[in-house]
Amino acid sequence: MLHKLDSIEEKYDELTEQLSKPEVISDQNKFQKYAKAHSDLSDIVSQYREYKSLIQQINDAQEMLTEEQEEDFKEMLLEELESLKEKKGMAEHDLRVLLLPRDPNDEKSVIMEIRAGTGGEEAALFASNLFRMYTRYAELQGWKIDIMDSHYTDIGGIKEIIFVIDGQGVYSRLKYESGVHRVQRVPTTESGGRIHTSAATVAVLPEAEEVEVEIDPNEIRVDVYCSSGPGGQSVNTTQSAVRLTHVPTGLVVTCQDEKSQHKNKAKAMRVLRARLKDIMEAEMNAEMAGTRKSQVGSGDRSERIRTYNFPQGRVSDHRINLTLHKLDLVLEGQLNEIIDALIANDQAERLKQVD
Repeated sequence: MLHKLDSIEEKYDELTEQLSKPEVISDQNKFQKYAKAHSDLSDIVSQYREYKSLIQQINDAQEMLTEEQEEDFKEMLLEELESLKEKKGMAEHDLRVLLLPRDPNDEKSVIMEIRAGTGGEEAALFASNLFRMYTRYAELQGWKIDIMDSHYTDIGGIKEIIFVIDGQGVYSRLKYESGVHRVQRVPTTESGGRIHTSAATVAVLPEAEEVEVEIDPNEIRVDVYCSSGPGGQSVNTTQSAVRLTHVPTGLVVTCQDEKSQHKNKAKAMRVLRARLKDIMEAEMNAEMAGTRKSQVGSGDRSERIRTYNFPQGRVSDHRINLTLHKLDLVLEGQLNEIIDALIANDQAERLKQVD
C-alpha cells in the first residue's frame, strides 16, 4: 500500500509543478486536464501526508520514552502514544477506503424515476411524498432539479415522475436509493383506521454523455402530440409533447413538461441515453465472472430496500438493518444519516474483498 501511495504523491507533486508552468497556464485545455487530475489526488495525498506525520510523531514519542527517567512524564508520553496509535489506525483505514476503485459514475448527475406500485391511490400519494423528500434533499445539498415528465392523479398523487438532479457527486449519494420503497400508514380514505401497505419504485440512473452512448437517429421513432394534465385533460393545443421509441430495444420515453417540442425532445434524449447506458452496464456486469453483489443491494428495482412506517414514526433500511425513529425529518429531506450508513457499509464490504 505504501509503495502505491508514494507513487500517487509523486504524481501529485509533478502535477503541482506542471500547473505553475506558463505554457500550461496559457493552454486552457491542458490546464483544466491537469487541474482536475491534481484535484482528484488531493484528498488521498493530504491523508497520506497526515499518516506519515503520525508515524513520525509515534517514532519521536517512542524515542523520548526510552530516554525519559521521570515517571510522571513517562505516563504522559504513554498516553500520547496511545492516542497517536489510535489516530494512525483511523488514518490507515481512511487511506484504504480512498484507494478503493472509484465508481466512474460517482461524480455524475442523475436521472431519477419514481413510479407508484401496489396500493392504488395511496401508492400514488406515497410516490408524491418520495418526490418531495428527494426535492428537499437536493435543495439542502445545493443541487438543481429539472422535471422531465410527470403524470399526476386527480387528488395530487404521482403515477410516474422522471426528473434530473444536477450537481457535483449526485450519483455517489443517491445510487443507493434504487429499489422498492414501502409505506405503512392509515389512508385518509380509510374509515376503519386500518393500516395499509403500499409501495413505489425508485430508479436512479447516472446521466450518460453523448460520447458514452451513441444513438443512431435512424433507430429512433419520434411521435408528437398534445400534452395532457390530470385525468387526461388537454393542457395546450400545440403538439409539444414528444414520445421517442428506440426501435432496437423497444425503449419508450415521453416528455411533455416543456411548452417547446424541441426542449421536450432534448430532455427525452437525456432520459433515453441514461436508460441505454443502464442496460449496457447491466449486461457488462452480468458477463463479468464473479461479479460482487454488494450487501447494500444490486440496485435492482424489484428489491425492497426501505419501509416508512407512519404509525410508529420510523424508517427502516432492510439492507443494513438500520432503523431511525425520525420519519418526519427523513421525509423533509434529511437523508444523510441513512446515506452515510449505506456508504460506510458498502466501503466495509469492498474492503473485505480486498483483504
